[in-house]
Amino acid sequence: MERIKTGINGIDQFTGGLPRGKTILITGDAGSGKTIFGLQFALTSCQQNNKTVYITTEEDSKDLFTQGETFGWDIQSATDSGLLRFIELAGIRARVTEAEISIDVGAMKGNFSKFLKDLPEDTQTVIIDNIGSYTAKLTPYEFRDRFDLLVYELKERNITALIILDSATSREFNEIALFSVYGAIKLMKRENPYTGRRERVMDVVKMRSTKTPTQFMTYEINANGIDIVSGVEIKE
Repeated sequence: MERIKTGINGIDQFTGGLPRGKTILITGDAGSGKTIFGLQFALTSCQQNNKTVYITTEEDSKDLFTQGETFGWDIQSATDSGLLRFIELAGIRARVTEAEISIDVGAMKGNFSKFLKDLPEDTQTVIIDNIGSYTAKLTPYEFRDRFDLLVYELKERNITALIILDSATSREFNEIALFSVYGAIKLMKRENPYTGRRERVMDVVKMRSTKTPTQFMTYEINANGIDIVSGVEIKE
């Protein structure tokens, strides 16, 4: 199976990268590095000559450029080359919310397919950061119906997708989303029981057709972005 490197050495070493044409779910606590993971993957995807689109629902692209500069990432070159494109939905969502309030109806329940509306036909990789903004008012049944359709449409277009889900939405819909995606990675912050220090750990919850770690992988967010710092055993 062909794979796309993530740019995170530990993950690429153990999994070989993310399976091409499949959808991977990223969940995690606030401050765990979900957006950094998405940006790191986006740039690495571009370095492999994949036409990549980063859809942001909460931040504008200037904020993401600023984050990238913190790690010395040349996002501008990727966008100038045409390999990376940002689609900002935060402003659109704000205008829709304002319209909803003005007419006092809940007409805009999550339609995840709108994420794909403006994707160029030649898109090979997409990062959606995050879908939590579009899940308000959804019942579990409605979420699964819409999420399944999104994953199906991505698969039909052979797009490798990284879908980020915030912690609040994850608590409500994570188990449902896990059934639909090909793989899932959870980012966490916890207290190390041996050292008493706070640390970040990553769990490859599932990844079909892939050898994955049996243990949590400890990682740091440093000058390079996300780096795995612990050795792990592998499961088939």
